[in-house]
Amino acid sequence: MNNKILDITIACLLSILLLMTAACSDEFLEIDPQVNQTPEDYFSSSENTATELVNAVYSNLHEWDQHTFSWIGVSSITSDDADKGSDPGDTGADKHELDDFNFTASSISFNEIWGSNYRGISFANQALNVIPNLEIDENLRNRLEGEARFLRAYYYWTLVRCFGGVPKIDKLPDAGNPEDLANGRTRASKEEIYELIISDLQFGVTHLLERSQMSMDDLGRATKGAAKTFLAKVYMYKKNWGEALRLTNEVMLSGEYALVSDYATIWRESGENSSESIFEVQASGVTPNKGIQGYAVCQGVRGQLGWGFNTPSESLEKVYEDGDPRKEATIIFPGETMWDGVVINSETPNPRYNEKAYFSKTQETFNGNDWETSKNLRIFRYAEVLLINAEAANELGQTSQALESLNKVRSRVGLPNATGDDLKNKIWHERRVEFGMEHDRFFDLVRQGRAGEVLRAHGKNFVDGKHEVFPIPQRQIELSEGMLKQNNGY
Repeated sequence: MNNKILDITIACLLSILLLMTAACSDEFLEIDPQVNQTPEDYFSSSENTATELVNAVYSNLHEWDQHTFSWIGVSSITSDDADKGSDPGDTGADKHELDDFNFTASSISFNEIWGSNYRGISFANQALNVIPNLEIDENLRNRLEGEARFLRAYYYWTLVRCFGGVPKIDKLPDAGNPEDLANGRTRASKEEIYELIISDLQFGVTHLLERSQMSMDDLGRATKGAAKTFLAKVYMYKKNWGEALRLTNEVMLSGEYALVSDYATIWRESGENSSESIFEVQASGVTPNKGIQGYAVCQGVRGQLGWGFNTPSESLEKVYEDGDPRKEATIIFPGETMWDGVVINSETPNPRYNEKAYFSKTQETFNGNDWETSKNLRIFRYAEVLLINAEAANELGQTSQALESLNKVRSRVGLPNATGDDLKNKIWHERRVEFGMEHDRFFDLVRQGRAGEVLRAHGKNFVDGKHEVFPIPQRQIELSEGMLKQNNGY
């Protein structure tokens, strides 16, 4: 993306962005007749037009509502990996409710996540409405459609894991079509949403390029390897172990990716887009380009570097094996000297902070913008390919392959090889320590069927049969005039 720069300032694209404001959290259910204009109403037939349309879909990944405050609350603070942090008087609107599982359908984080992801879906649908009609090279057209569908799958993936079944909006709605109106106001089943995600990713697997085939100007765009990894993860959630194993085997044999030797460097600027990176949100922090809004500062050491939310838990600290360097690479401790020489205040109010969100103002590109830094957000890493492969192989009785993949991850950090006894729990343990504070733990516990047991032991008020999904935002139920039905127990 031209050295991580998302140039979305072309005038024709601004027209789209204005028209798509109906996708915001308060009004995405309302259909604006203007969005049903034909492609010819807005665009010339050019490769730049197609690229800029897809860039708009990427751009939503940077938004505050997408990957920052609400997301760290729902994906991390709800888990046993993290606590609310900050200080007792600073609730972060509803982060104390998420921490304790005392939230309601009116808790603000759910509405923000809902709105942001449907905004991204709206951008994707706009791109997918236009690109097939542009007179451009067929391979480029298919690739850009694959990117838009990859990103639409990502937005729906967030929604289906958070809420279960949600409205399925897979094209621009026609304001005069009652069926389109109903689709926007009623929930498709979870299975229908998964079918859409899988279909979109299968298209990406077919039409996206391998990373080695992409130019440096396209660094950070979705690739064939990213689509295969994402699809393998979806199949893991669906317990389709055969497909998860097949896809991860293909990624492993592609030669496109490798673990980096020093785990601690993955989240530094020097570790961006490394051999281990499969997909990460590209950040710049320079106007008019985007950093990930507030991601570093809202998790920075309170009273020194930020607000101090989403702090690693004592449970996470204690789960690391002796000598595992991932603990020091994941957790900042009071009084610690950071890798860039910054000394952490020993009097800071929390005992731990998230090092994977740490941004160095002296050793990384800093342009005076605390709010939108140049820190990329890692979404898929090669370590996850190996651990999905290990879990799938183990479920299929292929113990030797499961151990081989698991032990590659352990060997990278200097830990001894695991053995085959109780292998499922060893793989689950490895996922926790490898991906600590990377926004997966709560969803992992749910898919593993042990969220209630683990989270109640951590002091959370988790209710089986209710809290595996979050409530449909009350605001969205109101906008649908009651057509959206609430999840059980809320």
